[in-house]
Amino acid sequence: MKYKKPVTITFFAVAVLVLQGIALAQAPPTTPVYKLVTTITLPGGLAGFDISWVDPGSQLFYLADRTRTKGTGRIDVVDTQTNTFLYSIPTRPTEFGFAGTVPAPKPGCSASGPNGVVAIPQKNQLYVGDGDSNVKVVDLAARAIVAIIPTGGQCRADELNYDPIDHIIMIANPADDPPFVTFISTDTQTVLGKYVYPSAQSGQHGAGLEQPVYSPVTKRFYLTVPALKGSSNGSVDVFNPITMQMEKSYPTPNCSPAGLIITPNQHLVTSCGTVMDLQGNIVATPTASSDQIWYNPGDNLIYFGNGAVIDAESNQVVATLPGALGHTIAADPNNNKVFAPVSGAGIKVFAAQ
Repeated sequence: MKYKKPVTITFFAVAVLVLQGIALAQAPPTTPVYKLVTTITLPGGLAGFDISWVDPGSQLFYLADRTRTKGTGRIDVVDTQTNTFLYSIPTRPTEFGFAGTVPAPKPGCSASGPNGVVAIPQKNQLYVGDGDSNVKVVDLAARAIVAIIPTGGQCRADELNYDPIDHIIMIANPADDPPFVTFISTDTQTVLGKYVYPSAQSGQHGAGLEQPVYSPVTKRFYLTVPALKGSSNGSVDVFNPITMQMEKSYPTPNCSPAGLIITPNQHLVTSCGTVMDLQGNIVATPTASSDQIWYNPGDNLIYFGNGAVIDAESNQVVATLPGALGHTIAADPNNNKVFAPVSGAGIKVFAAQ
């Protein structure tokens, strides 16, 4: 056997390797460049709309489309593989539908809808907050509304999220005075209870309530609460879905949050740029602001409705989607396409080049 001279690594070489490792660890994330792939047009055009949602299992994109007129609100369904509009729910005008665009019954009390939408793949259903203060359950096989659950308010039932462990929906009525959140069983499709906020938080006074999200780690809902008039500080409130009570409230200094997501590293990211852990400790404040935001596990990026793109690990802004956008956005992790509805245009589809 031929003798091999042992490899000698000098202190200098070790130092270089360590410094290279530090440099790699501190290197900024790759900067993606986005291109508009296509714009999906919708029958009758796209006027008012609210929240959108992507179900990665079926690769379908759902948009809460308020349309232009009363009684014609709908959920638009798009195939995220082919960038094709498929159909709207309800499929026939004789079926139960959504509120559409209607005048506010009183200042600050919006009654237009649909608003928030969340898919529950295990049940093949959508839960949708509507302008008539009802939650409407859509059977995706039937492509129709199959249940209507009243929240008991006068203004719109808005954004919502799902606890898959306890089978509970949490939805906010931000414009009612006082505003409140409602807890609904998806097993019985009945209201379990409510939590009522002070009247000063009502959307009729300029603040309201915004986006709930659920953490299977803590088994808690987290709800964004915008800043009251005269203040720049909002909060993220923590709710126990079983007791239906608020347990904690984490302030968001100089930040009035609307959208909210939870990343795999268990960070709460608000749409006004505050990033905190699940115990309320602020870990970053990236310069980005929007209404809805969306975390995409396919590329580990957070998309803001106004076009900002943030790396979920570094919390740095790494890109901007081109052109004027709306306020809602969603992405398909299977192909990393990003879907952004824009009034007067349609649903813009972006992809990184």
